[in-house]
Amino acid sequence: MKTKLLFALRLIVAIILIQTLRFKFTAHPDSVYIFEQVGLEPIGRIGIGVLELIAGILLLIPKTVWAGAVLTLGVIGGAIFMHLTQLGIDVNNDGGVLFATAIVTFTLSAIILFFYKKDIPFLKLS
Repeated sequence: MKTKLLFALRLIVAIILIQTLRFKFTAHPDSVYIFEQVGLEPIGRIGIGVLELIAGILLLIPKTVWAGAVLTLGVIGGAIFMHLTQLGIDVNNDGGVLFATAIVTFTLSAIILFFYKKDIPFLKLS
């Protein structure tokens, strides 16, 4: 049961990360607007997209789940920080959906990392 639930959480986070790539990689106006506001357009938009793709893939490979969770926490933590400092909660009248999605993704990634912390090769956790 626990294994299936953890796989479901990993899949949810990976889907969230990967489904947003179409906006970043096709230069969707909303994505361009967001990255212009934080001064990272276009290199940051594409770079963050690549990192999210890597994180999504790592979350789906059993031996690298921990790395995918750590990378997701870093990338999404940055997104949350940008929402709180520069973008605001409601971006382009989205009702806070992007911010809420970031919070959910961050929280699920933290839960995933907690359960896979024993797999981190350079930590001696039992």
